[in-house]
Amino acid sequence: MFIDEIKIYARAGHGGKGCVAFHREAYVTKGGPSGGNGGRGGSVILQADHDLNNLIAQYYQPRLIAQNGEFGLGKGMDGHAGKDLVIKVPCGTLVWRLEGESKDEPEEESEDDDKPIFSTTVGSRPIIRSAGGNIAREEDLSAEKPAGVSGNLKKGELVADLTQHGQQFILCKGGRGGLGNRNFATAARQTPRFAQPGEPGDEGDYLFELRIMAEVGLVGYPNAGKSTLLTAISKARPKVAPYPFTTLHPQIGILEYEDWKRLTVCDVPGLIEGAHMNVGLGHEFLRHIERCKIIVLLLDMAGTDGRAPWDDYKNLLRELELYDPGLLEKPRLVVANKIDEAIAEKNLKEFKKKIKKVSVLPISAAFDEGIEKFKKMIREAVEEASE
Repeated sequence: MFIDEIKIYARAGHGGKGCVAFHREAYVTKGGPSGGNGGRGGSVILQADHDLNNLIAQYYQPRLIAQNGEFGLGKGMDGHAGKDLVIKVPCGTLVWRLEGESKDEPEEESEDDDKPIFSTTVGSRPIIRSAGGNIAREEDLSAEKPAGVSGNLKKGELVADLTQHGQQFILCKGGRGGLGNRNFATAARQTPRFAQPGEPGDEGDYLFELRIMAEVGLVGYPNAGKSTLLTAISKARPKVAPYPFTTLHPQIGILEYEDWKRLTVCDVPGLIEGAHMNVGLGHEFLRHIERCKIIVLLLDMAGTDGRAPWDDYKNLLRELELYDPGLLEKPRLVVANKIDEAIAEKNLKEFKKKIKKVSVLPISAAFDEGIEKFKKMIREAVEEASE
């Protein structure tokens, strides 16, 4: 199961109450107030981890509740602080604070509170709405609509973007512990009989959204050979089959060079015309190529499914623009796959006539034709984009 978006309820621990007590000991007269302070509540902390690749852990734990602080005790003893709850998430996780959500913790929990509710299912990939050291950047993107979530659930502000391994963000801060009555003793009021209650911890509903960290993004129609190409250049072994939409969720491969240089390549599901209207698998999975430095448009130059490669090229660019116009500003590499087919050479010549001023790299991923040149070109493109 691959999960790249899920709604979470988080609540930090409440601070412990201060204690009202008076020192009583044999042979000690007028001992005075001795109530200890309550301990602070634990915080909910997110930590980016490069060993994770999806939000499956949050699927099974959609409610993140940190430990409360302990109450203060007599004899001046302070309560223990609540333990911080550290949650590991994949690098590339964005955290949105949801608006219009109830921030009150329900008094009673039913058996189904922790069970996710599926808003839609694409193949075997569910898009989920559940029931229940560095500070990341903040910006207001309230106009956007969360991908894969129904329209009545709106994103608020982006509160965290965890991109570096080990990066931490305090999602909910624990409440401060209350002061014991010993803190309120004065010369005029030597026996205070009151103490402070603990402060409540922060809480709220959040949307976790994963955008995979990769340098190269493979985009193309179903059956264009993206998974075959990923298999040819890396040790990734995605499912390869002669029918559309074999790939239902993004696949990651590591391309290694002889000088130990490594590139991360992301293969997303097939993109077709009308994807912006939820045709096929839609286009919400394009979020995973937003962080890519270059985009590879892979075309089926043999026209296996009866489509013209030049039409595929135009439709792919249109769908990318409809999702995010910024994707068209990224460096692009157009690759013509299945060049080993007899009709591919003819289609390639026709493609160059219809789509001018666009360089095309012919390859055959299934037979390793042009793969070395492809590796060299994407490396040069990534280095140029990085500069």
